[in-house]
Amino acid sequence: MGTAMPEITTLFWDVGGVLLSNGWDHAERSRAVERFALEPAEFEARHERLLDAFETNHIDLDEYLRQAVFYRPRAFSPDDFRQWMFAQSQPFAESLAIAEGLARTRRYLMATINNESLEMNGYRIRQFGLRDYFSAFYSSCYVGLRKPSAGIFQRALDFTQRSPAECVMIDDRPENLEAPAALGMRTIRFESPAQLRNDLARHGVEAGAAA
Repeated sequence: MGTAMPEITTLFWDVGGVLLSNGWDHAERSRAVERFALEPAEFEARHERLLDAFETNHIDLDEYLRQAVFYRPRAFSPDDFRQWMFAQSQPFAESLAIAEGLARTRRYLMATINNESLEMNGYRIRQFGLRDYFSAFYSSCYVGLRKPSAGIFQRALDFTQRSPAECVMIDDRPENLEAPAALGMRTIRFESPAQLRNDLARHGVEAGAAA
């Protein structure tokens, strides 16, 4: 007879695209290009050169903006741009309700594994009350590693002292689920709140019905 799978004890969540809108992804940057009349190709090229350092906290937001946007005079200030960046974040109410319900059961260790810059990550945690749902944030800006690298997932397992088989990783991007699956974690690709509930139930995690 086969060995039974262990009970799920730990739920790791992506943030942008699952719980909230993306913080500073392609769509947000495209809106910034239009809003602030930036040079599209040059801005995107500068962003890509800075991305790894920015999201692993090797450069802060001020330095990112200096190199990506304010390398020449602008008709707007860094503070104008920063406030606009933060304002793009919006909650996904149904997903947050699922996380809230699961956190309330106190049956699971709830943590995030996400790619985010330090300032954006802190803003989103505070603005959307994520500390009410999650006890740990294994964000790239804190860990110094980014998805899809296996290292960030292994670091979360090391910190929590969980075995991969008792963990579920929830992410909306399939490329970010390859490494945790290879490590032995169970994975769910997020497509909708209803689908998430169903997939959690298949792993023995009852998220409850929609409110």
